Amino acid sequence: MAEMAAVLLPGEAEALVQALRSGPLRNTGDRGWLRQHEAIEKLNMQAILSASAGQEQLLIELLVNYAKIPTLIEELISVEIWKHKVFPMLCQLEDFKPKSTFPIYLVLYHEASIVNLLETVFFHKEICESAEDTILDLIDYSYRKLTLLAHGPCSELQKQAEMMEFKISLRALSVLRFITDQVDSLGTGMGLFKSLHWSAGKLKKFENGMWHVVPPEDHVKMTKLDGQVWIALYNLLLSPECQRKYNLDGFNKSQLLKLRAFLTDVLIDQLPNLVEMQRFLSHLAVTEPVPPKKDLILEQVPVIRDHIIRENSGKWQAIAKHQVKHMFSPSEDELKDLACRWAQTYNLDVMEALVPEKPKCGLCGSEATKRCSRCQNEWYCKRECQVQHWQKHKKACNLMADALKKIKEDLKVQP
Repeated sequence: MAEMAAVLLPGEAEALVQALRSGPLRNTGDRGWLRQHEAIEKLNMQAILSASAGQEQLLIELLVNYAKIPTLIEELISVEIWKHKVFPMLCQLEDFKPKSTFPIYLVLYHEASIVNLLETVFFHKEICESAEDTILDLIDYSYRKLTLLAHGPCSELQKQAEMMEFKISLRALSVLRFITDQVDSLGTGMGLFKSLHWSAGKLKKFENGMWHVVPPEDHVKMTKLDGQVWIALYNLLLSPECQRKYNLDGFNKSQLLKLRAFLTDVLIDQLPNLVEMQRFLSHLAVTEPVPPKKDLILEQVPVIRDHIIRENSGKWQAIAKHQVKHMFSPSEDELKDLACRWAQTYNLDVMEALVPEKPKCGLCGSEATKRCSRCQNEWYCKRECQVQHWQKHKKACNLMADALKKIKEDLKVQP
């Protein structure tokens, strides 16, 4: 609990949740927006720490009682629209010559913060239910993320933006998978398998936020992301309600039957429940499904994205010009203040608690518990290893210590 208290106390968490608001797209990046982004990032870190300790119920209750899941979903879609509609225009403006891209990066990162928070809390049924009608907007968003990637960011931010978009898409996959655990019928899940590709060639797989080279003996090993896709498909295909309403015409049937090629014995050994899906597909192959009954159906549709786009239609360039002038051209003092606030948010103790792997000794590679007090960067398992490693570590330690000292001096602000 000490680690969680380093992020938020219960009273602080309640105040931040209660203060969450949806704002106009024009205000993206202003002071009020930045305060809310900081609050969401703190709630995100708190959610991860609480979930790892099995004590996330307080945050779940706050989000449900104050009905803030719809607010988070609207914020998520709003920043997605900003990335596609405003950001490209902003980058093309002649007077867009920022001294620092950090404020823009915060807006790009805002989407990742929200979707990561939703991924953590949507494991719980009450969160899914509290989304109410906006669950359709979240499903619609998740489907877009699994089928499309953003293009056309500024050249200096292109690599970061593309990698962030990729990670956001994978988080959206997890959110959609948790929704399929709780919702009886979804209309977008059948294209899920066909639209996902997260393996790079034959030797790398994306896991735990980075690409890993996979040894030949592990090529058939299921990753967490593989598991998320299969569980989502399992929930959708074997749901009686979904089977009753989904139109299994010739095309849809042929698409589903393609899954059989992937349901190998090795895969089923790792996720035994898939044998039921295998039986379902075998039965589907030799039967003609009964068309769904043509009852009167009142279809719900997502509305948040369309509403925001209609509200700002024809104003994208004006919004970009306004934001370049008032949000994304900060002074040196404003940049220092912003950097200082984020340095306090991402303190070392909190970041270490969020890292799933324990630090390793810089000399022998064993699990480490002691850190170099001067540079705060290198870890050791015991004093003897630190002494032996000093000659090799000395130069880097001096450089790091000098850099930390300079940063602290530059970021000094009056309380």
